[in-house]
Amino acid sequence: RKETCCEAPEGSRLRPVLDLGSWPAYRARSMRAPAVSLHDVTRRFGALTANDRVSLELIPGEIHALVGENGAGKSTLMRQLFGLLQPDEGEIRVDGRAVRIADPAAAMKLGIGMVHQHFMLVDTLTVAENIVLGQEPQRGLGRFDHARAEREVAALGEHHGLRVDPKARIAQLSVGAQQRVEILKALARGAQVLILVEPTARSTSSSGCCAPCARAARRSCSSRTSSPK
Repeated sequence: RKETCCEAPEGSRLRPVLDLGSWPAYRARSMRAPAVSLHDVTRRFGALTANDRVSLELIPGEIHALVGENGAGKSTLMRQLFGLLQPDEGEIRVDGRAVRIADPAAAMKLGIGMVHQHFMLVDTLTVAENIVLGQEPQRGLGRFDHARAEREVAALGEHHGLRVDPKARIAQLSVGAQQRVEILKALARGAQVLILVEPTARSTSSSGCCAPCARAARRSCSSRTSSPK
């Protein structure tokens, strides 16, 4: 049965709840612990409150969309989750444990990745070189093992249903293909939670990024269930 949602009464601070008609879906969801949860997160810039006691739970395998006008605080909230900003109040939990995400490196160690609106790729390098940048496989005398990098990137793309040509140069790729490379780059670094900033802003089709993300989410959920962190 299609999952529906009941709206909370106007002015209520209660969260919307699932319709009892979707009880099997609700029960299955409730049995999975949140990968990440934010509790009463508040961020201020001087007299301006960008995020006011925001709470959010991310369950493995789910896709969420933060929707709002420009200046609503969507990016500010996600920048805190990725360690680019620090909350003034509230708590962030990863796998049930309270954490302080000091910077993006700390976020990546916790399994949180981000694909920025403006891609962080090197146009003159190949797909494989971009994905393994900073963690290049090596062979004798510390030389970069191109062949191994290309094999590993091809296998990663195949596993997540995000096929790419490891030998292609970024400058030759379409926007959609570059987005797949960015997603794979995050997954290659162990991302269990993937943040996409304005994912359709540069896409020629609204389904251009949604389908790959859905496939990656399903595979990530499957691997997380079988091998919990």
